Amino acid sequence: MIRKISDILKEKKRTISFEFFPPKTEKGRAKLPEVARVFKELGADFFSVTYGAGGSTREATMLIVDELQKKFDVPVMHHFTCVGHSQEELKNILVKMKEKNIRNILALRGDAPEGEEFWTPAPDGLGYCHQLIKLIRTQGDFFSVGVAGFPEGHTDCPDKETDSKYLKIKMDAGGEFVITQLFFDNKDYFEYLERAKKIGVNARILPGIITITNYKTLLKFCGTCGATIPRKVHDIFKPLDGNGEATYKAGVEFAAAQCGDLLAGGAPGLHFYSLNKVEPTKEVLSKIKR
Repeated sequence: MIRKISDILKEKKRTISFEFFPPKTEKGRAKLPEVARVFKELGADFFSVTYGAGGSTREATMLIVDELQKKFDVPVMHHFTCVGHSQEELKNILVKMKEKNIRNILALRGDAPEGEEFWTPAPDGLGYCHQLIKLIRTQGDFFSVGVAGFPEGHTDCPDKETDSKYLKIKMDAGGEFVITQLFFDNKDYFEYLERAKKIGVNARILPGIITITNYKTLLKFCGTCGATIPRKVHDIFKPLDGNGEATYKAGVEFAAAQCGDLLAGGAPGLHFYSLNKVEPTKEVLSKIKR
């Protein structure tokens, strides 16, 4: 029986987890299980698989989650969004998850479909993550539900305090743990913990980490997700732009130092945005004490 992440978090002081995205090519799809195998050997407590904007990878996400669970007996968290689905469709997806023994969900509002800057929920759809969580909870306690956290504040929120209030709403609706968006200044993460604690959110908040391997890709990625790139990061990686080997080495060193500082400060684990690559994350882990 696949375990619920919420139960694992109750037992372990620290966890390590890895996130994948559904590959767009057959070559990438065939390689993913091998990537997951290496991460399992590195001590993965769970994996997660993303869900494309507007639900664009719905079928691929479920297939990958099902395959990885069966192959490695590791809990795999299925990202799940409101965008692009009616309530009836959402209910049907939950039924399919139960049939496949997919017990872990990261509940998200979701991004607008590609090419659309804004989106409006259909009359029979949902507009907010807390509504999705409540829908998931109509299935009883079968699912463990995680939510996304934003140390710098969500881009749609006017300030960090408002963002924290929305986090509390999600947790009160049935969220059990939090995985943060990537960040590069640990001060943002620890201040986020304090804000959450002040409003009564005492759940596990796992920091999301990415290893920088390409400066231009970093700019594009952060521009899409809204994460801030601090001056210190620009100062390190901009001069290395175009030098893949130097960028890779500096990225591993930066991420290892960030992870070490997070763990020393009491972070309850690490969640790596692996981008389906083994080596950067594997090297980071080799340099830190867990």
